Amino acid sequence: MTKVKTDTQLKTDLKSLTKAELSTFLEELGLAGYRSDQVFQWLYQKGVSSFDEMTNLSKDLRAKLDEIAEVKKIKVHSKQESSDGTIKFLFELDDPNAYKVEAVMIPDFYPDGAANRLTVCVSSQVGCMFGCSFCATGKMGYFRSLTHGEIVDQVQIINELTEERFDKKITNIVYMGMGEPLHNYKAVVESARIISDPLGIDLSPRRITISTVGLTKQIKQLADEEIGTNLAISLHAADDKKRDEIMPINESLNLEKLEEAVKYHFMKTEQPLTYEYLLFDEFNDSPQDAHNLVKIARWVPSKVNIIMYNNVAGVALKRAREERLNKFMKTLTDQGVTATVRRSRGDDIDAGCGQLAIREGQEKGKSLAKA
Repeated sequence: MTKVKTDTQLKTDLKSLTKAELSTFLEELGLAGYRSDQVFQWLYQKGVSSFDEMTNLSKDLRAKLDEIAEVKKIKVHSKQESSDGTIKFLFELDDPNAYKVEAVMIPDFYPDGAANRLTVCVSSQVGCMFGCSFCATGKMGYFRSLTHGEIVDQVQIINELTEERFDKKITNIVYMGMGEPLHNYKAVVESARIISDPLGIDLSPRRITISTVGLTKQIKQLADEEIGTNLAISLHAADDKKRDEIMPINESLNLEKLEEAVKYHFMKTEQPLTYEYLLFDEFNDSPQDAHNLVKIARWVPSKVNIIMYNNVAGVALKRAREERLNKFMKTLTDQGVTATVRRSRGDDIDAGCGQLAIREGQEKGKSLAKA
């Protein structure tokens, strides 16, 4: 629970409370249970940021809430729009440090130009602890985790844009922006619950994907909680030696431990998962790499997203060439692996995660990366 000090008292930020905590908070004010659903709906479906806007509450109740509580909301600091329709948002958080995080709206269109899928990629942390060598966010280091309210704000704000521009709500959410989602486990899970709540954004959990570099304890915890979201593993190399080189987390949570965790997840949920695999030129794109990836894809029912890397300034690894991509894909498909290629979007607008924040001059935070 976040409380903000004023000249007279501490105010509670209602969007720092879980749904259950919000209900308890309002009950302690002597309010009927249905009021909790009303306030929750104002916060997370209608996206209001002041009590005056909660018009089905009495003036006295709104005044009382205004004395002891507040509704914090992130704001758009800047945005860039690509020629392919991708929009990159830089959001400023409502905190003393004015930290900034990024989110991306990625549209896909029908042949007639109408919007089909509208995917939002959200951030869960300011920076990232895990220091993957290819990632702009990883170069920032870690500063703090977002609250569930700050995560949902990204979705709400972008949803308002898609409804205005395309007359359509967002269709999919991926937790693949700044930060490691399962390092901010509680807030990420709570935000997913709010997003899928009928009184929230009301998006099916099957349209929400939570990504992780491989935090095995939290993968198992996610399976136990059965929230119904999809799981994606940021793999990016199919043997421990190469994965150690680019992903420091692999030194403590290697592929053997990851295999155990994903098998547990499938046993509990019976949901296939997705492996995300950035294809780097002459690093992880050889025939042997492809055969190693086939073995991993057979651990449990899964599909593989081969991602064409969005080159990042200062990173030696580069996007794989087309001829190497084609050979790699042929090996996978010949071995019966379901694999798709995800092309980079927004090359012309710094769409690589963390690039806008770095351009804004963010200092260096905590990191597992070696100096």
